[in-house]
Amino acid sequence: MRGVPQYGMPELRRFAPYTITAGILTILALLVSAVSGVRARAATQAATRAAASQGATSASAATTDSTQLIAAFRRVEVASLADAMEQLLGKKMYMSHRMRPVAPSRFAGTALTVLLKKEENKEGSSALQGMLAAIDQGPPDSVYVMVVEGGIDIAGMGGLMGTAMSARGFAGAVIDGGVRDTNYLQRIGFPVYALGIVPSTSVGHYRFSGSNIPVTCDGIHVDPNDVIVADNDGVVVVPRARAEEVLKLAQELDFKEHTMYSYIEKYKSILKAVEQFGRI
Repeated sequence: MRGVPQYGMPELRRFAPYTITAGILTILALLVSAVSGVRARAATQAATRAAASQGATSASAATTDSTQLIAAFRRVEVASLADAMEQLLGKKMYMSHRMRPVAPSRFAGTALTVLLKKEENKEGSSALQGMLAAIDQGPPDSVYVMVVEGGIDIAGMGGLMGTAMSARGFAGAVIDGGVRDTNYLQRIGFPVYALGIVPSTSVGHYRFSGSNIPVTCDGIHVDPNDVIVADNDGVVVVPRARAEEVLKLAQELDFKEHTMYSYIEKYKSILKAVEQFGRI
């Protein structure tokens, strides 16, 4: 047909290299894109794994730091901690002489707080389920700090709760109220401090009001995760935000006092020892 180019085989062969080259380039482009996609996915997965690993490492490091901190507090005397906090914080952070151990004991841990409100009810133990759930959810080295409002003659805990705490690795319990089943608690060696020993129950007379909340235990403010340290001299509450600072000064006070014992024995004079070390 006139005006329309007619191509034969030679003309088609002339354009074939360009067609083949374009196809190859297209295939190469697709391959590059696919490889890039695979690499991108691999990079994303690696970054995700790295982030997860870093998070796990950070959590593990935090747990290790907390464990080491609590272990260090176990080696410091409560009296030195009380002195250190008076010097650093300018206030009393120890519980009264009424807070006494069921048996001679010593422990340190982090506060898990529980509050019971006085309220007569017919719900029985169901009104107190929250205080039991707090035990089942508590981590090792917890100190169960329970406030039984107006409950000096009400047992806030006994042998069953003590067994559960012991099984979960709690450090001890501090009860602003009473305690019962003391023979059993002594037998299993679970340390409890309380305001008194009474045979009564909180069931039917109290209602769970909250856990891991700020409480006032025997006149001292306690926040969740504060460090609680107890020995035969009593119980102190160390605010978590100042824990390292308080620990350092208490360790220094401990060292001075323990050094003074032999100094006093040698020179037979406490005045000389106080003059030398500045500690009493």
